[in-house]
Amino acid sequence: MRLQPMKDPDKSWRSIKAQWKKDAESVGEEFSTFSMGSYAAFDGLTKDGDHPTLCCLSDGEKVHAACQVSRLMMSKFPTPILRARFIVVSPVYELGQADADQYAQIMVALFSGIIWLSRDTLSAGHIRFFLKSPGDSQFFAALQVATPLSPFSKVTIEGALIECSLKEAEGSETAQTA
Repeated sequence: MRLQPMKDPDKSWRSIKAQWKKDAESVGEEFSTFSMGSYAAFDGLTKDGDHPTLCCLSDGEKVHAACQVSRLMMSKFPTPILRARFIVVSPVYELGQADADQYAQIMVALFSGIIWLSRDTLSAGHIRFFLKSPGDSQFFAALQVATPLSPFSKVTIEGALIECSLKEAEGSETAQTA
């Protein structure tokens, strides 16, 4: 699985919705009513074409999830943060074609993709990851346990929000203030 920008024609929001429409209709779900609320943010962001902050999680063949990813400054952090929000998943996960373990794997893969972006193209020392619901936080509870190999210096999970600071960022902040 790879998290990538929605730039390619086969990874545009329009093509993703077409794929997801087939997924929903394959189990008898009326896509127009199914997608009404959850896709509104993406529809608004793409009304004038593709939007540079939208990313999708793909296995190369199918798109499993999508979210908006922004690199920005916030007053509570001294370095840029990466914020992931408006998470949507394929109807396969919402309509019971995939089980809860598969859903958890997709959410963890999406989070891992955000970590990768923070270390690569969208360099950031802190991450704010907005889950689909507070119930999804159970898949990430283990992140709060400090271990020597963890990339995080701090992880908090409150409601549907995961906030984490990367260890390297903590060191660079200390160096900046010294």
